[in-house]
Amino acid sequence: MGKPDQPRGPDGKWRKRSGVAVAAALAATVAYGQVGVTGGGTASVESSISQALRTKLDKGKRNAAKGRPGAAWKDLSLKRTGQRLFRGARCAVNSYGDVQRFLFRTPCRSLDRMLYALDDEQGNRIVVSVAWVDMRNAVSARELRALADVHGTGNIAPLPGSFVGVGDIRWTGRNYDSRRSNRLVVIAEVEPVSGAPSPGYLDGIADVAAEFPRP
Repeated sequence: MGKPDQPRGPDGKWRKRSGVAVAAALAATVAYGQVGVTGGGTASVESSISQALRTKLDKGKRNAAKGRPGAAWKDLSLKRTGQRLFRGARCAVNSYGDVQRFLFRTPCRSLDRMLYALDDEQGNRIVVSVAWVDMRNAVSARELRALADVHGTGNIAPLPGSFVGVGDIRWTGRNYDSRRSNRLVVIAEVEPVSGAPSPGYLDGIADVAAEFPRP
């Protein structure tokens, strides 16, 4: 079931949130801390925030795409406190919802999953799940991504939070991004564990994490 603050696609179905929603909230947290804007300075401050955000995200994405997670997290002022990689899992049994039904009908070649625990400079703790799904061809990869991107259709199941010492996690799909490269689908999700990080901050982290190459 979709959420009212999430965009609809051309077919009228709700889409999971992606990196397009990261503007001022992420920049305020990552670049400047808490920023207050009043009076006639709003436009100029928002402009500078947006530029700072684009710079940090672009740098983080470049490091992520080069397989440098430590550098990417540093770009977003994050400190890694735990991580766990699980290789070669079966896709259908490690998924749920419509995504699982699709993967039973259209098996993948392999599934690798990573879970990160991260702390930011404000004392918030978050977890980041990244899944790399290798499908049999580009057509099935495109279909999988299109299905997973719709809110309420299920997803690849993230690794348990206990793997990085954070306990149970309720994955909502609200801080989400994905990409496809030929037959590979990459799905990234982010959730807060403690503190109150902004939704834009979490969404921007998912945007960066989706760029990580298969480990």
